[in-house]
Amino acid sequence: MGENAFGQSVRRLEDAKLLTGGGVFIDDRCLPDQCHGAVLRSPHAHARIARIDTSRAAAAPGVLAVLTGLDYLADGLDPIACGMNLPTFPPGSKAPGALKRPPFPALAHERVRYVGDSVAFVVAERVEQARDALELIEVDYEPLAAVTDGPAALAPDAPPLFAEAPGNVAFRWQGGDAEAVDAAFNRAHHVTRLEVVNNRIIMVAMETRGAIGQFDAATGRFTLYTASQMPHGLKKSLKTVLHVEEKQVRVAVADVGGGFGLKNSLYPEQVMVLWAARRLGRPVKWVGERGDAFLTDYHGRDNIWVGELALDRDGNFLALRASSIANLGAYLAPRGMSSPVMNTPALAGVYRTPAIHVTVTGVFTNTAPTDVYRGAGRPEALYLLERLVEVAASELKLDPLVLRRRNLIRPADLPRRTPLGLLYDSGDFEAVLDQALARAGHGQFPARRSEAAKRGRLRGFGLCHYVERIAGGWSEDAELRIDADGRATVLIGQMSNGQGHVTAYTQLVADRLGLGLDEVTVIEGDTDLVATGAGTGGSASLVLGGAALHGALLDVVAQATPEAAHALEAAEADVEFSEGHFRIVGTDRALAFRQVAQSIARKTGKSVVLAAQNHFQPTNHTYPNGCHVCEVEVDPDTGQFRIVGYTMVHDFGRILNPMLLEGQLHGGITQGLGQAAFERVVYDGGSGQLLTGSLMDYCLPRADDLPSFSFLSAETASPASPIGVKGCGEAGCAGAPAALINAVVDALAPLGIRHIDMPVTAEALWRAIAESAARKAA
Repeated sequence: MGENAFGQSVRRLEDAKLLTGGGVFIDDRCLPDQCHGAVLRSPHAHARIARIDTSRAAAAPGVLAVLTGLDYLADGLDPIACGMNLPTFPPGSKAPGALKRPPFPALAHERVRYVGDSVAFVVAERVEQARDALELIEVDYEPLAAVTDGPAALAPDAPPLFAEAPGNVAFRWQGGDAEAVDAAFNRAHHVTRLEVVNNRIIMVAMETRGAIGQFDAATGRFTLYTASQMPHGLKKSLKTVLHVEEKQVRVAVADVGGGFGLKNSLYPEQVMVLWAARRLGRPVKWVGERGDAFLTDYHGRDNIWVGELALDRDGNFLALRASSIANLGAYLAPRGMSSPVMNTPALAGVYRTPAIHVTVTGVFTNTAPTDVYRGAGRPEALYLLERLVEVAASELKLDPLVLRRRNLIRPADLPRRTPLGLLYDSGDFEAVLDQALARAGHGQFPARRSEAAKRGRLRGFGLCHYVERIAGGWSEDAELRIDADGRATVLIGQMSNGQGHVTAYTQLVADRLGLGLDEVTVIEGDTDLVATGAGTGGSASLVLGGAALHGALLDVVAQATPEAAHALEAAEADVEFSEGHFRIVGTDRALAFRQVAQSIARKTGKSVVLAAQNHFQPTNHTYPNGCHVCEVEVDPDTGQFRIVGYTMVHDFGRILNPMLLEGQLHGGITQGLGQAAFERVVYDGGSGQLLTGSLMDYCLPRADDLPSFSFLSAETASPASPIGVKGCGEAGCAGAPAALINAVVDALAPLGIRHIDMPVTAEALWRAIAESAARKAA
């Protein structure tokens, strides 16, 4: 096996450039004659705009333009659109209902709907001049009542945000079989009910958002330089807003300093810089600061779930009923309905639940819009499910492991269609559970708990057993070119935001064609160079991009085979290709792929001797699955707790690069534990002001808050992937929240505590312990 082969931990090829300052992020770009933009933000969560006077700002030194919402309307620009539709689960079932799409303008007019809403855009020669001019704009606001909480927004007396969305409801969606679920509940021996809060998250990518807009008057073409996970998606969105043909928009992305879903969708500022560039005939640059990001980046999560699990007398699951209120924020973001709805099929988990019905109500509030965040609905659904299983076991006085095993899907059950329409095709869930328990030392846990008790600590053991659906709902394209020297160039519509795409795709090509890592070039991110692409999201980079590239590799090998056969003086049928060489079957006569490419070049004189484009459309999702085990110690006097152990066993299918995979897991777990233990967006309920508006108020996990992670791979190849992979990017976020909360509740169970919501801060734990003690005393 070569050092670049599938399954080898090739070190990241990107790192030398990034660690030595060679990266090109949006603030590193400077175009000739560029000017700078700054955005005036609303200080009110909800208010009418009675008057805007921009005259003093327009006359300020260096100011080139002051644009408002009225200018936006006058120039005929459209609002930012949500291009998604509500799905149907299972496919072919009852129509899900209508989706309300009130306008989301890049600049507000008549009314602002959250603190941070964009009111005016100032362009000046220098950024300092643009920011100073913001202070000179006079805006008369007529404050209105605000609502920041999802359930409160549904109350009859809640302040309305849009005439187009009566009752602040964007959609009421349902999936599954309500009749089957009702029938199962009617015959159930036991029903467990639980309400859980999935707290709102700010994504806090290392690189804040930014954009440079450029317009070529001679061609009528726009170019947007920005940081994005989905350049082609931005191109399509901008076409609609700007009222131009898609070919008139170019999106160019270099390096991206973290995304996690934050940089999937179109933002107002990306529209503003292009619009201003067209009006001024000069490039316009805007880069957000960290405080601006807290206010205006799309937030994640923020929903309340109520789950009910029906069981028979033997503890077999009969049905699951779940309902959610999802806080969409002030506007429907381009993918704002995705997380609340698209991944509700994750509610099936690893269990043989015969019937599931789910309802989701999406509501508008006076808060920043919410959009996809790492996991995009899967962590939310799995958190509810895995907490329900734990509570059901407690109520039935069963060991949670016994209840889980009783209901697990086993290999003999596969393929299996879930009640929400997924077709599980691979995996050994019980084997993964067994390996996780063994690796975490579950058999010795009672001794560890006893030892902790002697020190006055409460020790808890919790797990989350999960399965995700990855890809399957969209496609990807890849192009491969081989030059006269045998070097390869990959053009692919994905866009790395930290995953290591250059390393992964280089490794795939080098392994297949027998090339060195320095003989492969990977091009992403420029829609003029890469014709099509879905972009990066949903853990699908290798599942879709790798599969598309695999097909292109097969194609170039097939194209080269006739020349190889001629050079080897053999019939094509007698030539095979493996490990980068064409060989005559049964002999040692062989030619390297590079040699064949060079031979073609000598004959044709072409600089590109082989080329292939491949479109990959999967026939099914892939189903990565795993078990996370968390162990904690709680100080009952203070509520402080420590994560003292964290183990995970995962089935990600075939593994291309174990080092890249483990890095993805570590990052995902950290974000999942961050939500569960540290992070929470807080708005003042009366004023709608953001109270967690900086890193002084919003807690991110630090290295010393986390333990070392223990990881074991348990591979079963995916039948839906030609290279057998399943996807790993969001697995850490999927398993970590439930594993931690289950462990904390297990530690507190002797005190009679049944549930505690995220984040489990020391204060929250201390209050729960104190309230439990007060109840017992009463």
